[in-house]
Amino acid sequence: MRRFLLFFTVLLVGFVFIGRLFYLQVYNTETYSIDDDNAIRKVFHYPKRGYVFDRNGKLLVANQPSYDVMVIPREVESLDTLEFCSLLRIDKADFIKSYDRAYRYSPRLPSVFLAHLSKEDYAVLSEKMRKFHGFYIQKRSLRDYQTSIGANVLGFIAEVNTGQIEKDPYYRMGDLIGKQGIELSYESEMRGTKGVKYIQKDRFNRDLGPYKEGQHDITPVPGKDIYVTIDADLQEYGERLMQKKRGGIVAIEPATGEILALVSAPTYNPNLLVGRERSRNYTRLYNDTISRPLIDRGLLRMHEPGSPFKALIALTALQEGAIDENTSITCRHGYVYGRNNRKMGCHCGGGLRKLNNGISKSCNAYFANAFRKTIEKYDDAHQAMDIWSDHIKSFGLGNFLGYDLAIGKKGNIPDGSYYDKWYPDFKWGATTIISNAIGQGEVLVTPIQLANMTAAIANRGYYYTPHIIKTIQGTTIDEKYTTKNMTSIDREHFDPVVQGLYDVYNKGTASFLRVPGIEICGKTGTAENFTKIDSVRTQLTDHSIFIAFAPKDNPKIAMAVFVENGYYGARWAGRIASLMIEKYIKGEVSLKQMERMVLEKSLEEEYMKPYSGEPFKINQ
Repeated sequence: MRRFLLFFTVLLVGFVFIGRLFYLQVYNTETYSIDDDNAIRKVFHYPKRGYVFDRNGKLLVANQPSYDVMVIPREVESLDTLEFCSLLRIDKADFIKSYDRAYRYSPRLPSVFLAHLSKEDYAVLSEKMRKFHGFYIQKRSLRDYQTSIGANVLGFIAEVNTGQIEKDPYYRMGDLIGKQGIELSYESEMRGTKGVKYIQKDRFNRDLGPYKEGQHDITPVPGKDIYVTIDADLQEYGERLMQKKRGGIVAIEPATGEILALVSAPTYNPNLLVGRERSRNYTRLYNDTISRPLIDRGLLRMHEPGSPFKALIALTALQEGAIDENTSITCRHGYVYGRNNRKMGCHCGGGLRKLNNGISKSCNAYFANAFRKTIEKYDDAHQAMDIWSDHIKSFGLGNFLGYDLAIGKKGNIPDGSYYDKWYPDFKWGATTIISNAIGQGEVLVTPIQLANMTAAIANRGYYYTPHIIKTIQGTTIDEKYTTKNMTSIDREHFDPVVQGLYDVYNKGTASFLRVPGIEICGKTGTAENFTKIDSVRTQLTDHSIFIAFAPKDNPKIAMAVFVENGYYGARWAGRIASLMIEKYIKGEVSLKQMERMVLEKSLEEEYMKPYSGEPFKINQ
């Protein structure tokens, strides 16, 4: 009986194995994957990341060789950790931390143990690498910035995190990915495609050579070179003008929507975020909560637009038939409104005001009157605000513009529903929200929105979506960047407003900022600046704002300048705009005295006032 039992047991086991083999050969639909074969080691070859050039072909970002120490935890054997740490210039605590991180990621998959060895460290380590089983050196490229400007535009690359790996299986632990700027926006185009070599291993985990003589190896595909719309010379000049100041400059080519300059101040040298010191430098920049150099003020800084917004107040009033260019009022140094005879002050000097000198003299009373007539044209204030809001939003305000950089803010353009919620128990009207007439109240914009608004005015009623990409090697840019966006204002209404903006330079608030030989249209602006000091709402020095485009006809550049705590519009923002326009159009600057003043002046004392512990109030 026992003999038959043993026989049947052997027979049963045999049938089980035969059945399993038959299933695997005939019925199993799972395909064999070389990537899941534990007997094959994968060695990745990283491609050259695409180069970055400015609009004129100037090289901004290239590549440099870098070497990473890789580890496969389960293949690590006993080693002299003191010698290994000495070669890598790390301590034992760093060794343990890096090894544990790699092991948590995967005991059998390679990951970065130490990134960004220098060429000198690589030369020393490579001679002794055979002593350290489970470790090997992998070559890749790091960014090599050929410039010290445009950190907010260019961005940087850094290691992927677990969330990014889970989202995109292309990436593995230790891979580099674009962070911020164009490195983020055009990551898929610039990264290229990794190559892979498959190495056959024996049962002792020793390398035997290429698997199937390299038939399955994948050749890396280099990333695509890109040309950005930035003019490197103009960008560098703008960053110089903004030294020791805070704020943003955005310059756009009206005919294309191409961003010519995107300046954020304070800024930093992009080379700080390359190599082994990248993490330490990033932490230092991130923890600078006063200057905040990692914040792109041109895209993220929301503020009241101030008087530049009056151009849209005028255009909306003209479109709605609330005024015409000959509509006149008498300014008595302000505008009186409401049952309690409240007064909005004005510094235009007083007197008879029509559209042209209302703009050129920046008369608050004129635009309060124009706004009020626009809203009170309709019996229902809610309906009127919806119509007004739609006109304003047609210039790209109050929403994301759709540009090709990954960060931004919507700003705020209120409508009827906004004020219904704001005043639920109050019948609001034009005088309730009269501050909108002078670009204050509840209106908020970013510098790039102001620059785009200016481009739309320069084009007399349309704009192209602002963008940073000019060309991508072998491909075309998204057609949305070559499609006109029409405003809701008829073309005929732009000419008197443009003339008024020209007269701002010709005989108005910016007459001392004229540039010889260039017809510039512009608008000064001053925005109130409040903060809390010891829980007390305190007014600080006003912000300086300026918009401009030039030449008046067939404009080549439109821009917005925002200088924090810069006093009134023409004082700093206006000077910077005039210098930038002359630099771009002429290629050189003739206003040397103005240039010297801007370059030498620091506003750092202004920025330290909120931290002095002495509450104060400044009225400009």
